[in-house]
Amino acid sequence: MHTPEINLVLAWVGILLGFGSGFILGLSFQKENWLGGYSSWKRRLYRLGHISFFGLALMNLAFYFTVRNSPISTSVLVASFGFALGAISMPICCVAMAHRPGWRAIFLIPVLSLLTAASFTLFEITKL
Repeated sequence: MHTPEINLVLAWVGILLGFGSGFILGLSFQKENWLGGYSSWKRRLYRLGHISFFGLALMNLAFYFTVRNSPISTSVLVASFGFALGAISMPICCVAMAHRPGWRAIFLIPVLSLLTAASFTLFEITKL
């Protein structure tokens, strides 16, 4: 499997997980005090984790279509890894933070990986 194809697979896995997590969250959304109520820290982070599946799936899909015909270079490899790491780590960090608010620094993992990925992708497309 070539590097961008990994991002295509991750995109569809993210969409599937987004649907699945939406179903699971939807089983209890009508309970007013579920996870501490609608505006609670836990519930907001669970919702952020759920929507991050879709948002980062779209980013991986966009990356795949952007570089699928490009030669595999170091910048493409770094970007591919960054988008993959961001898509995997963001929902994990959201759920972890929902239960451990003091762990805010773990958001550096997905955020820095996604910033790096976007930067390397921009570098790659501007040199073509």
